[in-house]
Amino acid sequence: MAGNDDEYIYDEASGEWLPASEVAAKAAAAAAVHDSAGNVLADGDAVTLIKDLKVKGAGQTLKQGTVIRSIRLTDNPEEIDCRHDTIKGLVLRTEFVRKKS
Repeated sequence: MAGNDDEYIYDEASGEWLPASEVAAKAAAAAAVHDSAGNVLADGDAVTLIKDLKVKGAGQTLKQGTVIRSIRLTDNPEEIDCRHDTIKGLVLRTEFVRKKS
C-alpha cells in the first residue's frame, strides 16, 4: 500500500466517505465555544457585554460594555462561568458577550 493508513467514516449528512481525521477536526470545531461575533472563547479570556442584562436573584442590571475578566468554560457551549465584583456565581450566555481583544 502507498502509506494511506487513514480510516474513512461515512458522513450521513453529506453522503460521502470522509477521512476520520477530517471528521474529528469538524467535531472539534463544532464543540468550540463561540461568542456573539463567532470568536472562539477559552478559559481566562475577558469578554464585554453587548447589551444590558438583568441578573435574576441579584436585583441589579449589568450594563452594556461591562468587562468580565477570567471567564471559565462550562459543559454547555452556550454558557460561561464568570466573576463580577458584586455578583457571585454568575453564568452568562455566550450570545450576550464579545471577546475583548
